[in-house]
This record gives sequence, C-alpha cells and structure tokens, in this order.
Amino acid sequence: MATQPVSTPTPRRRSGAARLTRNVLPGVHRLEHAHVNCYLIEEQGEITIIDAALPATWRLLPDVLAALGSAPDAVRAVVLTHAHFDHLGFARAIRREWGVPVLGHPAEAGIAAHPYRYAHESPRLRYPLRYPASLPLLARMAAAGALRVEGLDHLQPLTPGEALDVPGRPQPVFSPGHTFGHCAFLLADRDALLSGDALVTLDPYTAERGPRVVAAAATADVEQAFGSLSALDDTEAHTVLPGHGEPWREGVRRATAQARDAGAR
Repeated sequence: MATQPVSTPTPRRRSGAARLTRNVLPGVHRLEHAHVNCYLIEEQGEITIIDAALPATWRLLPDVLAALGSAPDAVRAVVLTHAHFDHLGFARAIRREWGVPVLGHPAEAGIAAHPYRYAHESPRLRYPLRYPASLPLLARMAAAGALRVEGLDHLQPLTPGEALDVPGRPQPVFSPGHTFGHCAFLLADRDALLSGDALVTLDPYTAERGPRVVAAAATADVEQAFGSLSALDDTEAHTVLPGHGEPWREGVRRATAQARDAGAR
C-alpha cells in the first residue's frame, strides 16, 4: 500500500502558519511556512533539504526533524532551486550552525551573496495595488523574515543533468527565467519534479492559484521562464512539488499547459 500524506501543524507556529505534510510522496516531506515550501527528502536515514525557505523556518527545523524521527545530524545537504530571499532564508544559519553544505547553480552565486539584488521585469511595488489579495500573503512572508535574509558566499556548485550525490539523488533540470540559474529537480524513482519557482500553484505576488509562472515582479526574464516550461515537460513527471502552493498530481504536461494558458502577470 502506498504511503499516504499526513498533514500536521508544526509544534511552533510563530511568524505565520506552518504545516508539515509527511510523505507527500514516499520519503518526501513538505514543510510549508508563510506560503513558502521546502522539502525534506529521506533516504536510508539521511536527509536532503530542497530550498531554505525563510529565516523563521530555521526555528522550526529541529521540531520538524523530530516529528520525522530524525535529528540535525541526519541532514546532509541543502539544495537550492534558486537563491531568491524566500528560498535562501536559513541557508547561512544551517551551514554555520550544523555544517551543512549548500548547493546551487553557479549563476545563483550573486543572488545568494546579495539576496535583494535580483533581476525582475516589472516594478514590485505596483503589485499589491493591482492584486490586493496578495497583501496578507506578503505580510506573512515578511513576518517570517523575508526582509532580513542573510547572504551566503561560496555556494557549492551543481551541474544540470547530473544527479547529485546527496540523499534522494535529485537531478537538476536547468529551467532559467525566474532567475538565470534556476533549476528544478527530478526525483526519477518517485516520478516527481520539485519545480521551485519555475512553476508554482500559488503566486505570492498576485495570490492567484493553479499552475502558473511567477509574476514579472520576481521573474528575471518572463519569455525565458515560459520557454523553460518545455524542460519541465521533458521530465514527464506525474507529481509536481512547487516552491509555492499545493502539490500537483495530474502530470507535469497538464500543469505547464495551464501555466501557458494563465499567461504572464
């Protein structure tokens, strides 16, 4: 019998609601905090964390690991889909406090070092006016530390297409556009794609739900981002686990088709 997802509140709920969904896929756990997802991949008692969420998420990690029957010394790596502040949040802390290496595409090194210096096609300040429903989402992210993310030097580089030698062996799928070094990660043995922000099911800048490309307020090259949906299609993954929003279980091609139909914001 397949392992069923089990969703529970995390023991601490400061700085925005937090929810741990155990076994969203077998051995893959989703931690959602203030509308940002990170994922913990378990393999033979060791863990890889995909994306480092927000600074306040760091305080949740010991309890999250305990809920999984694990501990900090089981974490072998943090792997970034990209280095925007809401995916870099506890990267510096986990490397400093636990000695965990942080991996990402070399093109993300500049953003990792300076999390608030990133390319985006449209002015960010106009979005809350145009999409007022986004204000509560952005406020929860800010309360969880989105405005105080520490930069990280010496990002350990990864190579697209080569499965990483970390628990779960995620395979980087180069998918630039949201940032110029963005990588999704294929979990081939689980028929799943961790899509980061190349494709989300909740856009924090508009509060719109369903598969889509993130608004131009946070996307470096919108045309390139839509072009990279083809790289996601090529994985043929059944399940998509996005950086924001709920998992998608109807196939990546159907998700990307809906994202194309939704268009740019």
